[in-house]
Amino acid sequence: MASPGPIRLVNLTLGYDRRPAVHHLEGEIAPGAALAVCGPNGAGKSTLLKALAGLLPPLGGRIERGGATAREIAYLPQLVDIDRSFPINVRDFVAMGAMRRVGLFGRLDAGERERAAQAIDRVGLAGMEDRPIDTLSGGQMQRVLFARLIVQDQRVILLDEPFGAIDEATTDDLLGLIAQWRGEGRTIVAVLHELDLARRAFPQTLLLARERIAWGETGATLCADNLARARAMSEAYDRQARECLRDEEAAHAH
Repeated sequence: MASPGPIRLVNLTLGYDRRPAVHHLEGEIAPGAALAVCGPNGAGKSTLLKALAGLLPPLGGRIERGGATAREIAYLPQLVDIDRSFPINVRDFVAMGAMRRVGLFGRLDAGERERAAQAIDRVGLAGMEDRPIDTLSGGQMQRVLFARLIVQDQRVILLDEPFGAIDEATTDDLLGLIAQWRGEGRTIVAVLHELDLARRAFPQTLLLARERIAWGETGATLCADNLARARAMSEAYDRQARECLRDEEAAHAH
């Protein structure tokens, strides 16, 4: 698998209904980096991850993915965003990670079925392959989502709050998997509320409060002064801010 180049954020502005949620963000994520994205509630962290995954077009600026397409990026949404009412078992849900290789209506060959079985075993759920996903605990479901990421087998992995509402044992196991991905040279970007986990497992951190507060070595980025500034910036956000013009509209206006 070819290694993509750096991911560059160039004057990036993101939002919904043309109202900005992230302003004029600049920065670079190096290949093989493990980057935590931290900040107060409503700081634009999940918005940024959706844009990196290709699910949200920029209002302004651009994302350069280093030669990788959005389809070559693995994305784990928040657990609360997963519809668990669909009648599917653990085995089939995990195997869905192979969809980009086999196609929407393609059949899984023996190799893909074995890949899914190994992924389920790797996250500690061997023996639960036939369990419907709506019967799983939060920690078990998060393990299933990580197993699907293993099957996807992408060089860039985006994780949105992967440790929310799960037990300590599951957190430790998933951190071990992230460490293994780092050892394989994969690029990992994770939205985290748990600053202790950012300090423990992610050498680089972006502190976001709708704009870049700090971006660099985690210990320096998550200092008290920066965290206080992020809180103040988030509290001062104007929800009635004017709509953003897209780049082409702004150029025409001038």
